[in-house]
Amino acid sequence: MSDKKRILVVDDTPANIKILNDILKNLYHVSVAKSGKDAIKIANFEPKPDLILLDIMMPDIDGYEVCRKLKSDKYTSQIPVIFVTAKVRDEDESKGFELGCVDYITKPISLPIVVARVKTHIDLGSALETLEEQNRELVQGAIFRDEVEKITRHDLKNPLTGIFSGIDFMEMVGGLTEEHLEAINTMKDSAHKILLMVNSSLDLFKMERNLYIPEPVDIDMVDIIKRIDKEFDSLFRTYKTSVSIFVEDKPVSEDTVFYVKGEMLLLYSMMANLIKNAAEAIPENEDITVLLHRKNSTSFIAVKNKGTVPKEIHESFFEKFATSGKKNGTGVGTYSAKLITRTLGGEISMTSSIDDGTTVLIGFPA
Repeated sequence: MSDKKRILVVDDTPANIKILNDILKNLYHVSVAKSGKDAIKIANFEPKPDLILLDIMMPDIDGYEVCRKLKSDKYTSQIPVIFVTAKVRDEDESKGFELGCVDYITKPISLPIVVARVKTHIDLGSALETLEEQNRELVQGAIFRDEVEKITRHDLKNPLTGIFSGIDFMEMVGGLTEEHLEAINTMKDSAHKILLMVNSSLDLFKMERNLYIPEPVDIDMVDIIKRIDKEFDSLFRTYKTSVSIFVEDKPVSEDTVFYVKGEMLLLYSMMANLIKNAAEAIPENEDITVLLHRKNSTSFIAVKNKGTVPKEIHESFFEKFATSGKKNGTGVGTYSAKLITRTLGGEISMTSSIDDGTTVLIGFPA
């Protein structure tokens, strides 16, 4: 099968048809219509023309009306139309472009101009077809990826059920030593963390598509941060840092609370990501500071550290997979924090400089 593109020449003058046919026949499949009505019929048959050279002055239906009909029909609307005409006034050209033509060729016809204009729009049409095909493939790929992710999350939960059952069975066995019980508790904690990760991943999947419906309650952020501080003990030792918590500019005590409307799992995940991110970026022997305060009906949470964010990712700091210079960095932690903040009705921002370090500021409606 030939790969030649198809050109439809529409003109009621045989001499004009012959000229255009002689110019184009060695490069393209050329078909001819001697009236506007015939042009519309031919354009609706398969295979459709890839481009139409259309005379304006014709006796039955003029070129403007033919173009209007072609562009109003979904089947033929994407066929490029080039007017071939002796009309050279600005208002004539404006009318043609308003109707949807892509170009003008003026009479008397110049061979090089016809070849160049036709080739340009044929090539452009081919490029657009390729782009549309690539877009379709990308969409299909994204759908496939999402389906694989959902199946993976579901399949990860199944073996966890067996692990929890095994742990419950071991706890019922008598005569266990302290070492045995400690090992069982370690396994239980690890299994719960895996389940937390799977559930968080599924929640983020819903948040990305605005499908997650939160059920906010009062959550004590001081308690969450203390839990994270305890869980990250080995990480903080590795990076030689620690967490200091302040509520309304005062260090927290055993009785200090700071309530925020949200969900425990989401707020825990958000703070864990931001504090871990700060620990990996902070200079040694510097503290991570978490400041909690209220102002004008807004609850603010600020996570501060003395490290700086590279300038090249300032604008993309909260975007998915944005990272720079961090060993094993994925760029998902801050993206996750942004999604959670947005889902809970809050706002998040980041500032960073050599003098002041980095601050991630979150505001929730009080």
